[in-house]
Amino acid sequence: MTYTEIDYTVADGIATITLDRPDRLNAFTLVMRGELIDAFDRADADDDVRVVVVTGRGRAFCAGADLERGGSTFDYKAARDMFGGEDTFEDGAPRDGGGTVALRIARSLKPVIGAINGPAVGVGVTMTLPMDIRLAAEGARFGFVFTRRGIVTEAASSWFLPRIVGIAQAMEWAATGRVFDAQEALRGRLVSYVHPAGELLDAAYALAGEIAANTSAVAVAAVRRLMWSGLGASSPWDAHRADSRLMYTLGSAPDAAEGVTSFLEKRPAEFPMRVSRDLPAEVPDWPLP
Repeated sequence: MTYTEIDYTVADGIATITLDRPDRLNAFTLVMRGELIDAFDRADADDDVRVVVVTGRGRAFCAGADLERGGSTFDYKAARDMFGGEDTFEDGAPRDGGGTVALRIARSLKPVIGAINGPAVGVGVTMTLPMDIRLAAEGARFGFVFTRRGIVTEAASSWFLPRIVGIAQAMEWAATGRVFDAQEALRGRLVSYVHPAGELLDAAYALAGEIAANTSAVAVAAVRRLMWSGLGASSPWDAHRADSRLMYTLGSAPDAAEGVTSFLEKRPAEFPMRVSRDLPAEVPDWPLP
């Protein structure tokens, strides 16, 4: 796929996906939806990609849905591109476009870091919720503004947001629809770190580089799926069962032998396993495609 609304580059084991409509504050469209899904497919298929960093071009991360159509922006009969195009549920109901992106990010086999460089509003913030770590620039602003537009939170954020920040904080932000700054996002645990704007990408790449240089790609993919799927487990017993199966499988695999041997020999590990060919069947298939 040739991208027109995002940019995709790979260097040093890190794929960078840049939302690339700076003239429209990187507002979300059906084209961007398809390109983002393709980019995550591409990153998962490339064993040279260990971590994905997502950021925005220009002064915004993503200003939300493109509202150029005015009042009919969210009317499915008039604006199918705010939904999933022809992508529907079994009963024919249209899927929300942001949700298809969020669920694809959730299924990523590579850890995902959001480098939120500016305003992230509406789908511009909900698409970041299935990312594993979010960093923000000091001038970034956030808003779950849906109730102020007469619609509901989308992109499966009614599942993700309360699990990240707690139900009370999630409801305050979603019910008021107000826009808030990076420091409030930090206090509310929406983001992990706040950096000066000029240092944001360097911080994201430093974190990504630590993962890429020191860990087993297969182990990281397995841990990512275990962690996220565990949020919906009915009890710790379910997590214990999933953990045990993967400990049994990976404990006798080449990466485990290399991890221990390299530690004892006081040298950097050279993990031989690859996600494309060595991911155990016991890794949870989550969420469903």
